[in-house]
Amino acid sequence: MPARFEATRAAYVAQQHNVVDWLAALPAESWDQPSRLARWSVLELALHVTGMTDIAVRAIAQGQVADKPLSIATYVSAWAGAGAEIAERERDDARGLGADAVLANASRAKTDLLAALDGVTDNPVVMGRRGPLRLADLMVTRVNELVVHSLDLSASLPELAPIEMDHGATGISVRMLAGIIAERVPGHSVELRIPPYSAVQCVGGPRHTRGTPPNVVEVDAMAWIELATGRLSWADAVLRGRVHASGERADLAAYLPVLS
Repeated sequence: MPARFEATRAAYVAQQHNVVDWLAALPAESWDQPSRLARWSVLELALHVTGMTDIAVRAIAQGQVADKPLSIATYVSAWAGAGAEIAERERDDARGLGADAVLANASRAKTDLLAALDGVTDNPVVMGRRGPLRLADLMVTRVNELVVHSLDLSASLPELAPIEMDHGATGISVRMLAGIIAERVPGHSVELRIPPYSAVQCVGGPRHTRGTPPNVVEVDAMAWIELATGRLSWADAVLRGRVHASGERADLAAYLPVLS
C-alpha cells in the first residue's frame, strides 16, 4: 500500500473504531429513534456510516479506468441531488436488520476495505458512484463521511456522550471541506483559518501580500465541518461565537454549505 494512503487508512480505522464502540453501547431503544437527518433513523444512519466504504472496495476491484479524474469538489457536487436516492437505498438495506446485524456489517466492511487497500500499489483513477477520481481522493471522501455522520449520530441522541472524534480523521475532513470552498470560490481576499488543521484563501477581490489579510474568518474545526455540510447556519455560528469574522468580505454565508 502506497505511503499516501497510510494516514487516511489510519484515520478511517481510528474513527470507525470510535463509531462502532459508541454504537455497541447504545440502549436497545435508541436504534429506532429518528436521527437528525430527515428520513433516516439511527439504525439506518449507523448502517450507512459503517458500510459506506463498500464503494471504495468495488472501485478497487474494478480496477483503473481511463477517464480523466474529477477533483473532490466536482465529484461531491453530485451528492446534493442524490440525498433521497441514498436514503431510500439505505432504508431498503436496513429493513429487517437489528443492532447485531449492523455491527456485524461494520466489522465486515472494515475487513473488506483494509484487505482491498493492502493490494493497492499506486493511486489509480477509479470509478466512484458519481464519476471517476483518484483512489486517494475517494478515500478522503470516505473519511469525511465517517466524520460528518459521527457528528450526526451524536446529535441524534444528545442525552448520550458523543462519539469521540479522531484527530487525524477530523483533520482530513476539515482540509477536504476547506479545499472545496477554495476551489469553488477562488480568490485571495479572505483567509479562512480552521486551527490547527487548515488555512486557505478564497473569494475574489484585492489580494494581500504580507501582514494580516484584510478579511479573516476563524472557526473551530467542528463548527467548520457543520457549517460546510449545512448542519449549522452562518448566523447561528456567529451568534454562538463559533465564528470570528473581520473585514467587509468576511461573510461566507453565500458560499455555504459546500456539501449537503
